Amino acid sequence: MHYRISNRVTSAALAGLFAIAVASSANAQKKYDPGATDTEIKIGNIMPYSGPASAYATIGKTEAAYFNKINSEGGINGRKINFVSYDDGYSPPKTVEQARKLVESDEVLLIFNPLGTPGNTAIQKYMNSKKVPQIFVSSGAAKWNDPKNFPWTIGWQPNYQTEARIYAAYILKNFPGKTIGVLYQNDDFGKDYVIGLREGLGEQANKLIVVESSYETSSPTVDSQIVQIKGANPDIFVNIATPKFAAQAIKKIGELKWNPVHFLTNVSVSVGSVMKPAGYENGQGILSAAYLKDPKDPQWKNDPAMNEWRAFMTKWYPEGDQEDASTTFGYGVAQGIVQVLKQCGDDLTRENVMKQAASLNFELGVYLPGTKIKTSPTDFAPLEQLQMMKFKGESWELFGPLMSGEKNS
Repeated sequence: MHYRISNRVTSAALAGLFAIAVASSANAQKKYDPGATDTEIKIGNIMPYSGPASAYATIGKTEAAYFNKINSEGGINGRKINFVSYDDGYSPPKTVEQARKLVESDEVLLIFNPLGTPGNTAIQKYMNSKKVPQIFVSSGAAKWNDPKNFPWTIGWQPNYQTEARIYAAYILKNFPGKTIGVLYQNDDFGKDYVIGLREGLGEQANKLIVVESSYETSSPTVDSQIVQIKGANPDIFVNIATPKFAAQAIKKIGELKWNPVHFLTNVSVSVGSVMKPAGYENGQGILSAAYLKDPKDPQWKNDPAMNEWRAFMTKWYPEGDQEDASTTFGYGVAQGIVQVLKQCGDDLTRENVMKQAASLNFELGVYLPGTKIKTSPTDFAPLEQLQMMKFKGESWELFGPLMSGEKNS
């Protein structure tokens, strides 16, 4: 009798296990971490809506508008995006506070496109210890491409060292032996460019660079630095500054009637927030490099992808400046995260988000033709190609081939 009872218990248990197995196979495809459900994907974001880098606030606003558009079309695999974006005023202690809030109180699935090198540096260890994706960081620091030590952090735009190596190659080829003066922001952003520039110039770096002058983001202006650099009389001026300070430098050089060969970093090429306030007359002939199609460039006037972007801006972000390349940037990177989340399917775990982010190979219409967004488990740098351009009239003109600034390329 005893035997028969236990037999019944066993078969009941087996039936129960079988039911569980059937149910779990139905749910096998659905895996969630905090921030993801059947109906929602909660995405965190940190932007300088105030403070010295507030010119970039429009990036966060563009992203919010793009997710509204995606939600109106039914979301991603049937889930709506809940975009939670906070202001850090471009102050690292505030970035840390907002990241903790997003991870611990809001319980977001990931933090997407947080902006700025100092703030992202301040949260990188925290994000990796919490194993929460810090994805498509809005900063070109080289350190976001370190999958071995920071497997939860991945960059997006071409990194600063990559870009500076392209300028160095251009200088050596077109201005051999010419001296260089450098203005740089005294943080990882500025120092990365200087590293890339020196790396690209190689053994000639010490001979060619005759003056380096730094500024703090808390400084009101860079006028005194420009006067100091002009005093050393370099042939070439390399302007490694964020938008507000880049515009000040261009303006001051104009006031001083100084005419060096002027290189401006891609970070500050926005016509709306840099070239226009600096005065178009002061910007003529400035050199830079691009990976995005410039909304003001007449050659993209009837470009299908840019027309799609314009239609999006008009409908979803009408107050946004369609001359500001930052809006094109925000649109492109938002499309990037949508691609990653689509690839995740119903496995919305943080681990799978990083896995998909590390297996990208596609093109986006707002990037220059031929530009690939490509990653692998050992390469966390999605974009590594740029094309030289020159400022003429009221817009940038591209010239030369698409160049790769990958190390040793």
